[in-house]
Amino acid sequence: MQKVTPNFVKTLKNNEIFVFGSNLAGAHGGGAARIAYEQFGAEWGVGIGMTGRCYAIPTMQGGVETIQPYVDDFIAYAEKHPEYLFLVTRIGCGIAGFSDEEIAPLFAKAMGMDNIALPESFINILK
Repeated sequence: MQKVTPNFVKTLKNNEIFVFGSNLAGAHGGGAARIAYEQFGAEWGVGIGMTGRCYAIPTMQGGVETIQPYVDDFIAYAEKHPEYLFLVTRIGCGIAGFSDEEIAPLFAKAMGMDNIALPESFINILK
C-alpha cells in the first residue's frame, strides 16, 4: 500500500527526509522550501538534491517537462537509499503554480515504492 505524506510535516523521525519544490538558485523564501530551510536544515543556495534533512526538486524553471528529469533523479536516489523514508510534498503546486493533475504523473514510478510517501492528492490521481 502506498505511504501517504501528512498534509503538514512538523517534525521528522530519524530516517525521514522532507522532499520539497525549490528553485535552481536554492533561494528558499516561501512555501515548503521555507519550511525546509527554517526547520529541516535545507541550505540556502542548494536547489537540487540532498540538503540538510531534505531533498530539493526544482520546479520554478519552466514547464512541467523541465521538472521530470529532477523527479527521475530523485526516484533513482530513493532507490539507492532504502534506509530513508522520503516524504514528498505537493511540489510545484504552490508558488510554482502547477496543479496536482500536472505534477502527480511525474511520480508514477514512485507508486508502490516502500520508502517514498506521496501526497494523498497525487495518489488519488495515480490510482
